[in-house]
Formats: sequence, C-alpha cells, structure tokens
Amino acid sequence: MNALRRHRALTRIWASDPGWKGWFTTVNHTDLGRMFLATAAFFFVVGGILAMLIRAQLATPRSAFLGPEHYNQIFTMHGTIMMFLFAIPFFEGLAVYLLPKLLGTRDLAFPRLTAYGFWCYVFGGAMMIFALLAGIAPDSGWFMYPPLSSTLGAPGINPDFWLIGITFVEISAISAAVEITVTVLRYRAPGMRLSQMPIFAWYALVTAVMILTGFPPLILGSILLELERAFGMPFFQVAAGGDALLWQHLFWLFGHPEVYIIFLPAAGAISTILPVMARTRLMGYGWIVAAAVSLAVLSFGLWVHHMFTTGIPHMGLAFFSAASTLVAVPTAVQIFAWIGTLATGSPRLHLPMLWLLAFFATFVIGGLTGVMVAIVPFDWQVHDTYFIVAHLHYVLVGGFVFPMLAALYYWMPHFTGRRTYFKLGTTAFWLVFTGFHGTFLLLHWAGLLGMRRRIDSFEPGQGWELINLIASVSGFVMAIGFALVLVDVVVNAMVAIRGSRDPWGAGTLEWAMPTPSAAYNFASLPQVSSRDPLYDTPDLPAQLARGEGYLGDPARNRRETLAIDVASAEPRQIVVFPGNTLLPIWMAAITGLFFLGMLLKTYWLVPISAVGVITCALIWVWSLGRRRPEGRLPVGRGLSLATAAEAADPPGWWGSLFLLLADGTFFGALLFGYAFLWTVAPNWPPPAYAEPGPALLLLVALGAGLALAGPRAGHWVVAVGSLLLGAAGIAALFLVPDPSAHAYDATVWVLVGYGLLHPPEGGGHRRATSFPGN
Repeated sequence: MNALRRHRALTRIWASDPGWKGWFTTVNHTDLGRMFLATAAFFFVVGGILAMLIRAQLATPRSAFLGPEHYNQIFTMHGTIMMFLFAIPFFEGLAVYLLPKLLGTRDLAFPRLTAYGFWCYVFGGAMMIFALLAGIAPDSGWFMYPPLSSTLGAPGINPDFWLIGITFVEISAISAAVEITVTVLRYRAPGMRLSQMPIFAWYALVTAVMILTGFPPLILGSILLELERAFGMPFFQVAAGGDALLWQHLFWLFGHPEVYIIFLPAAGAISTILPVMARTRLMGYGWIVAAAVSLAVLSFGLWVHHMFTTGIPHMGLAFFSAASTLVAVPTAVQIFAWIGTLATGSPRLHLPMLWLLAFFATFVIGGLTGVMVAIVPFDWQVHDTYFIVAHLHYVLVGGFVFPMLAALYYWMPHFTGRRTYFKLGTTAFWLVFTGFHGTFLLLHWAGLLGMRRRIDSFEPGQGWELINLIASVSGFVMAIGFALVLVDVVVNAMVAIRGSRDPWGAGTLEWAMPTPSAAYNFASLPQVSSRDPLYDTPDLPAQLARGEGYLGDPARNRRETLAIDVASAEPRQIVVFPGNTLLPIWMAAITGLFFLGMLLKTYWLVPISAVGVITCALIWVWSLGRRRPEGRLPVGRGLSLATAAEAADPPGWWGSLFLLLADGTFFGALLFGYAFLWTVAPNWPPPAYAEPGPALLLLVALGAGLALAGPRAGHWVVAVGSLLLGAAGIAALFLVPDPSAHAYDATVWVLVGYGLLHPPEGGGHRRATSFPGN
C-alpha cells in the first residue's frame, strides 16, 4: 500500500463526521482540542471585558459607572471566569490536542471521556454566562467566603450558580486529568521510556495528578456550602457548631495548588519552546523534572499562607511561612535551567521568544512579591489590599498567559499548516507588555498606600487618584493588544501562505506529521530511542508515511493504537477505539439536568437525571461489547499483540485507579473537615448525639465481614454484606437528630451518605471493564 492509499484509508476510519454534525459526534482529540481552545479563548474575551468594566469603574473617585450590586457580580465573575473557565480549560485543550502528537500515538486513552468532559465544560460555562447576562451572577467574590456566600449574607440564587456551575465544570477537569495520566503512562510511542518523554508530557502528568488531588477539596466545600444553603445544614455557622474558616481551609487546599496547576503547564511549554528558539538542547532535563515534581508536592503544604490574618497559632504561622519561602527553590531551579539553555544556545527573537522574555521579566517580579507576602508581618500589612491583586496578576498573567501566547504562536503553524506572515503579533506584544506593567506595577503602589481590594469606589484625597487613572488607561492599552492577538491569529490562519512541515527546526514528534495534522496523526507509529527523534532520524516523517512503523496497515478497518508497558515502553496491547457518537453530549446534557435540578430546587429532576446518567453509562459500557477472542494480531515490524480487551491490565483499569485517587482525596478532605470542626468548633459534639447501640455495631461488623469476603465466598455473599451495611447506614441516620440543628449532625449525614454511595466490592480479581473510558 502506497502512502496516498494509506492516508485515504486511515482518514476514512479516523475522521469526524462531515458538516455541523461532526461538532457534536466527534471523539477525535485533534477536533476536541481545538474546540477546547476556542471555547477557552471565548471565555478569556468575556473575562477581559469584565476586567475593563472594573478598570472603568475605578478610574476616578466616586465613579457612578457601576452600582455596588453590579460591580460585585462583575469582579466575582471576572475572577471565576479567568480561573475556572479559561486557565485550566486552556491547558486541557492544549494537552488534548498536543499530547498524542508529542507522544507518538493516535489519540488519548479514552476518547469519549474527552468529549464528555468538553460538553460538561460548555454546559457549565453557559450556566455561568446566563447568570451574568440575567443579572443573577454570583456576587460574593470568586473565593465565595461564608458568611458572605451563605444564606446569612446572600439569600438569593446568585451563589448557587457558582457552587453548582463550578462543580459541574470541574467534572471536565477530572475527566481531562484521568485522560492525561493514563495517556502519558500507557500510550507513548514504543521505546519512549519515561526518561525520554518530551518535557511537556512530564509537566502535563504532574499537573493532571495535582488536579486529581487538588480539586476534590473544593468540590467537597461546594457541596457542603450548597447543602447549607439548600437544606440548612450549618457547616459554616458558628452558632450551630460550624465554622466559616472551614470553607477557607477547603478552598485554599484547592486554591494554592491551583496556582501551580496553572503555572506548570506554562512551564512545560517554556521548556519545550525555549531550546528550539535557542537552537540547542534543554539543559538539566532531570533537574527540571525533579523541580516540577517538588513544586507539585510543596504546593499542597502552603494553603494557610492565604490565611495568616485569621488567627492562626504562631507555630502554624512560622511553619507555613517557611514552607512558602521554600517553594521558591524548585521554581528557581527551573528558571536557572532555562537561563542556562539560553546561554548555551543562539537565541532567535521570533515572536514566541519575545513572549518568553516577557514571561521572565514578569514572573520573576511576581515571584519576588510572592516571597514578600510569605513573610507574616508584611502579609499582615498588605493582606486584602491591591498589592495582593497586583501580585496575583503578575504570577498568573506573567506565569501563564504570556507563555501560552508563546505556545500559541509556536504551534500555530501546526494548527493551520500556514506560516506566520502578517506582523500584527509584534505590535500586539508591545501593547500587551507595556499595558500590563503600566496597570499592575502601579497597583502594587496603590496597595502599599492602603487601597483595599474589592471596593467599588473610593474617596478623593487618599493619593490613589492618579495611580488608578494611569492603571485604567494602561489596562485598556493591554486590552487593545489582546484584541490584536486575536485578529492576528485569525488573519494568519485564513490568509497566510502555506508553510513547511517543521518551520522551527524542532526535534519532537508533533512535527513528524503533515500540518495541519490528519485525523489519525501518524500513518504508522514510530519506534523512539531518544528525546528528540527528529534530530536523530531526520527521515522519520517519510518512514512513518510509508508505513514502516507500527500499525501501518489499516486492513482491520477500525481505530487502533498501541498501549505500552509503563517502565520498559515495550508494546503490550492493541487498543481499539470507538467511533463517532452522540453519547458524550447526551450524557453531559443529562448530567446538566442533575445540576439544574439542584440549582432551581426542582429536586424531582435530580433522581430522574441520576437514572438517566446511569442509563447512559450502561449504554456506554455495553457499546464496548464483548468481542470474541482474536488472539495475537500483527502490528508491524514483525510483532504480534493481543487486544486490550484480552489483557490483564487494560487501560480502563488504570483509569479506575486514578478516579479512585480523586475519590480518596475527596474522602480525606471530608475527614479533615470533621477533624477541624471537632478541634475548633464550639459545643462539638452537641450534648445529644448519635450513640450506636450493640445491635447497630453487630450489623456493621456482620455486613463488613460478608462484603469483604470476596468472590470466592460467592457474589451473593458480597451482595448480602453490602445490603447489611447499607441498612446499618440508614439506621444510623435515624439515630441522628435533625441535620439542620447542629453541624455535627449534618456531618454524620454526609459521612453516612458518602458510605452509602460507596458500597464495598469483593476483591481478588481485576476486571477488564472496570472503567468505561473508551
């Protein structure tokens, strides 16, 4: 089979449906990655417009441009959109598009899960935009501190949009994290050991694990606060045994790792782009990987530095202050490795390189101010002032947006197949760079002069007038620059001339395919022996097009790729992917009905939609089918393999493992909340609380013994044990007084509810159908 016939056959197998229908049925990672990026860019534009409304309001004293109610909604939605609807989804989109191409495979591990996550993101984001347009957007700040966000401070529906909408959106983040971890570990090109992975894949893997362990505390906090608002369970009300600080702990258990979840993908892009721009190899690959892992670990021990002014004991202040300064070490390791890479190469000032230089200048300033606020006495002075606002934007814009713009211009020829021809991008760069520093460098000064954050107006005579006027003008200059970036991207994508396959002279695998890429990525899968395969084998693209790699013969007429051994990177299984389907969008829509029922308090929708989701999940699993045994099939290069359906450790097992990691973190956060309230809340436990009698304890012991007996004792034994445990849980709920009376009673209800949703399953065997990801 010649290259052209192979291309046509693979395109017919892998392509999305033609026309508008393809948008809704596609499960191809290339299409979904583009859709993720386009949607995230839309939300960035919306968040930017809200930012300009904020700067217009604060340009002059006593401004009447926005009233307090609308201003509160706008600044809340600006932060919410930028953090939850732009930053993380933009990384997800870039990873969804790039990872299979970088790793030398044909798609992500679970294509339908990617599509489901995307549609959850779209529907959840649409819910938030509707609230904004309808004037009922959340107005308690993007951090939603109680009692401002509880029924005591916000009795309307506004905070419910945040709590339910963001929880809905985070399904997308969890889905993408599972996709990324399993793809990086099991779907690399044969021969690509962990030590030979592209550096971006390492950063994506670390970030995905952080999402799986960092997002569950926020999901738990959102559930608890919504239970308080909907059913009066007083988790955050001091008078009833709760504590508002519990929300801050749960939120910042997510919120501080979130900063590094945003930064690390940008650092991965920097580590990928910088050596190419400098025409050299990346210096300190191993050190950079170790620094990224260290940064991820340390980021989970810093959350209290957002709470230094809440009355933390001095020992705790000292510990978290030291930890907050220590985190600068792995960051510095990465920066020095990048500087060393530049020093050993010959940098070219292409547009991606300009954005990387802007990153260096901006992020270092943000890092220095971060070390400043890690010092407790200084933080006491500037906490909740515009110094913190400016520091946050220096870290997030400098540490994420600027590198992502470098990535946009670096990979744009891959997206479009055209080289950058028009020069609007350089003008846009200088407008954004000068506008940004003109805005936020001055706001550091305003914060030091005592300007509080989250104020909708200020009185004249405090020394803030000129600062805010210049900052607002600079903000609009920056907005014009971002608008020019969008214009430049659209014009170059539509009008610019065709470019070469590898315009930058890079060595990674995404440049070993035609651009824009075909639906199947590689005509045959490569055998890899180094980190930069194109440098070592310049003829590799032609070899793959001729079918000299793995799976170059599409005779079986189905979507196939290879799964490898995690450590040795030897081919282990043939993975058969599903075709185009409407199932993910239907399942996402029914999931949306579940959250909509909670939001509108139409609780009859909740069980109906839950049954609908379960039905979709069963159809999802059933559609995988029980294929007849096929034995070992040829995959090329003289090798034959069995399919994943016949393997002992299919990729679905790995997906289940990482979902259990997220679930275990959720339960750990729940136990943390229980311990926190037990320690600090007044009147805990209340004088009258549940005391299990001997009968209930016997029921629990008997049920646990039978449920854990395993399949050797018979599945009916496990089923009876699970039923006994469920009966014990329901009986415990009847022992508990009204859950709205005290936070202890509400906590018992939540713990028992968690247990009822997690019936035990007998161990002793591994199921090939444990995770319906494909």
